[in-house]
Amino acid sequence: MQVEAVKTEGLSREISVTVTAAELEAKIEARLEEMKDQIQLPGFRPGKVPMSMLKKRFGDSMLGEILEQTIQETSEKAVTDTGDRPAGQPKVEVTSFDKGQDLVYKVEFEAMPEILPVDFATITVEQPKAEVTDEEVQKGLERIAEQQKTFATVEREAKEGDQLVISFSGELDGTADERLSGEDVPLEIGGGQFIPGFEDQLTGAKAGDEKTVDVTFPDDYGAADLQGKPAKFSVTVKEVKEPAETTIDDEFAKTLGFDDLEALKGIVRGQIEQEFGQASRAKMKRDMLDKLDDNHSFELPPQMVDNEYQAIVAQVAADKNEHNHDHDHDHDHDHDHSHEEGAADKDLSDEDKAEYRKIAERRVKLGLLLSEVARLNTIEVSEDEAQRAMYQEASKYPGQEQQVIQFLQSNPQAMAQIRAPLFEDKVIDFIAEMATIEEKSVTPEELFKMDEDDEEEAA
Repeated sequence: MQVEAVKTEGLSREISVTVTAAELEAKIEARLEEMKDQIQLPGFRPGKVPMSMLKKRFGDSMLGEILEQTIQETSEKAVTDTGDRPAGQPKVEVTSFDKGQDLVYKVEFEAMPEILPVDFATITVEQPKAEVTDEEVQKGLERIAEQQKTFATVEREAKEGDQLVISFSGELDGTADERLSGEDVPLEIGGGQFIPGFEDQLTGAKAGDEKTVDVTFPDDYGAADLQGKPAKFSVTVKEVKEPAETTIDDEFAKTLGFDDLEALKGIVRGQIEQEFGQASRAKMKRDMLDKLDDNHSFELPPQMVDNEYQAIVAQVAADKNEHNHDHDHDHDHDHDHSHEEGAADKDLSDEDKAEYRKIAERRVKLGLLLSEVARLNTIEVSEDEAQRAMYQEASKYPGQEQQVIQFLQSNPQAMAQIRAPLFEDKVIDFIAEMATIEEKSVTPEELFKMDEDDEEEAA
C-alpha cells in the first residue's frame, strides 16, 4: 500500500491510496486458501483443488468482497498514519481500477482541530436557586384542585367559567359534515376547547335552548380542508353547570389517595423541589456552556458546521410545516427532511441564515470541546446507564414500552440520541467539580424566565 498526501488545507485532508495488483492477488489467494477445504469440485478431494483452478473458478466472484474489505482496512490505516483524527466519517472514492491492475482511491476528511481545554478551576459559573415556600406549595395544591374540579347543575343562564353539556351538528357550505357533530359533550365557557368564537355565542344560554353558532375555522387548523372555512352549528344545550367549590383539606387529599393533607403537601413540595432543581441545573449548565464558549477558540471543521446548519434549517422547516398542517398528528421522528433543506434555506432571510449559522458554530464548537474533555479524561456512558435511559424513555409511552425498546435497540441513531444527553451531563458534572459554582438566590419567576439567548435558540 502506498499513501500520498494530496491536500492539506486548514482542517481539510485528501490522501491518495494505491494498493498494487500483486497485493490484491495475494489477498484473493489468502481468502481461497481459507475456503479450499469447504470447496468441492468433481474429481478432486476437499482441500486438493489446485489454486490456479480455484482462482479461475472463484476469483472474479470474490473480487468485489476483497476490494470492499481492502478499502476498509487500508483506508483506516492510511488515515491513522497521517496522525490526524477525522472529525467525521471519511469519504472514499475509487479513482482507478481494472481487473489485474492497481487499485487507486482517494480519501477525503476533515481533521479534528487541536483543542486545549482551559484549567476549569479558573471558571466561575452562576447557579440560580429558588426556595420552595409554603406559598408555592399552596399554588401547587390549587392547580391540582383546578384540575380536579367538579360541576353542579344549576337552573340559570350560562356565564364565563360555567360548563355546558351540549349536543351539536355542523354544516359546511350547507352540507352536513359528520366530523362536526357530538353528543353530550362537556364544554367549559372560556376554556378555549372549541373553535374561537364558539363558546362566546353560548354565553347566556339555558338548559333546553337551541342555538345556531356561526364560526370560521382558523387558518392553522389541524385539518387542512377546514382551514379558513366558515361553518354553521346547530347546538342543543342539555345542562348548565357551575364549578363546585373545592376545599383543600384532608378529605380532598383522601380523594386523591393520600392519608391526609400533609401527605399530599409533602408530595407536592417534592415535585416542586424537583422542578426547581432541574431549572436551576439548566441555568447553571447554560452559563457553563457560555463560559466554555468564551474561553476556547479553535478552528471548526467546515463540513461539520454546514451539516449542523442544514439540520437546524430542516428542523425549522419541519416545525413550521407541522405547526401549519399537522396539529392532529404525532411527530414523525423518522421523516427525511433532506429534500426540504435547500428550499427552506432559500426562503430564509439573511438575518435568519446568519443566526442559524451562529447557533450551528456554537453547537459544533461545544460538542467538539466536550468530546475532547471526555477523551482526555476517559469519560463515557456505560451500557448499564444507556439501558436505564432506554427503559426510562420507553416508560413515557404506556402500553407501547416493548415496541419502543425494540425500536431503540434496532436503531443505532435513535440509541445515540438517548446516549447524547447522558454523555453531555457526565462531562458537565466533571467540569463542575473543578469549577467555582456561585449560588444565587432568585424568585421562582426569575428561575423560570428565559433569557434572550435561550429565546433565540429555542425559536
